[in-house]
Amino acid sequence: MLQSSTKRSTLALLALAISAFAIGTTEFISVGLLPLIADDLGISVTTAGLTVTLYALGVTFGAPILTSLTSTVSRKTLLLAIMLVFIAGNTLAALSSGVTLLLIARIITALSHGVFMSIGSTIAADLVPANRRASAIAIMFSGLTVATVTGVPLGTLIGQHWGWRAAFILIVVIGLIALIGNLLLVPSTLERGTRTAFRNQLKLVTNGRLLLAFVITAVGYGGTFVVFTYLSPLLHDISGYAEPTVALILLVYGIAIAIGNILGGKAANRSPLQALFYMFMIQTVILGILYFTVPFKTAALVTILGMGMLAFMNVPGLQMHVVSLAERYAPQAKDVASAFNIAAFNAGIAIGAYLGGVITDSIGLIHTTWVGALMVLTGVILTAWARLLDRKEMHVPAHK
Repeated sequence: MLQSSTKRSTLALLALAISAFAIGTTEFISVGLLPLIADDLGISVTTAGLTVTLYALGVTFGAPILTSLTSTVSRKTLLLAIMLVFIAGNTLAALSSGVTLLLIARIITALSHGVFMSIGSTIAADLVPANRRASAIAIMFSGLTVATVTGVPLGTLIGQHWGWRAAFILIVVIGLIALIGNLLLVPSTLERGTRTAFRNQLKLVTNGRLLLAFVITAVGYGGTFVVFTYLSPLLHDISGYAEPTVALILLVYGIAIAIGNILGGKAANRSPLQALFYMFMIQTVILGILYFTVPFKTAALVTILGMGMLAFMNVPGLQMHVVSLAERYAPQAKDVASAFNIAAFNAGIAIGAYLGGVITDSIGLIHTTWVGALMVLTGVILTAWARLLDRKEMHVPAHK
């Protein structure tokens, strides 16, 4: 009976990871395609960067609202509906002949992303024992990291050879595979969510500890995106790498992300906040060093791989921290808390990508490095504050 239950859990996690792979590919593929989209549509790289910023904003606002509205829908039905919207959005992107239609397509796709990631995290956490929850979330998010390893570089390579629209056609195919995966692998017996009362949702945005956690997610995770969003032009224009080599570097960067994600899941199982504090601190140092190394090919490559190792390492810990706080302060709003944190992740991406664009247009690409470092440093300071609050609460019982 236990083996059967474990097998079902593994299959469900696999289905979530397949879907996350499809969604991860479409979220970050613009990073590799920015110069191609800019050239083809006759726009600046910064304007093309809106495909990252507006996507992230679509997730930021869509995740909590749509998760709340769809809370009582069957989980499997919801997953299938999400993938259908995802396929439709990417089909529209592939058919776009101008930047306006492309941005609309990106926002549509983002709406599916937000709901999937919020319910996916809570399903993953509920499928395993408490001491393996961060690792289960890491498995689900491994779909994102595998997408960064294979989907983004492959999409970039296809875009370079057959045009950026061909890359979105590839994503539609991946989406169809993910849809079939959900249909076959996700059990129909998944419990429905429960509608979260407005007063419980209000707890999420009025509780100081949860608000602090969401801000930590946004700045700590989002700081890397000041640089990552413009990684292709940075490697090409400043480090001096040729376009095919940039695609290869994105592949190696993705491998570093995957390794970091696994390590992050293990580190966060014990003490999420302690792990996050050190992860953010190291990433701050790496981004600061990148300012000096990026003009030199080998040094830039080594530093960027370090940046990749830390880029997603914090994700399981950030999710685990928020879910733990929600169980303590707003247990009836756990799903919505996860959705708010997904929104925070993407608010961080949007802020980071926007800042990167502003910096690139004003003082130059190379300065995205230290600005990103300052944003992550804010995460270090806020995480230290959260740790201090945790220590105080160990001595003073929390009042309900």
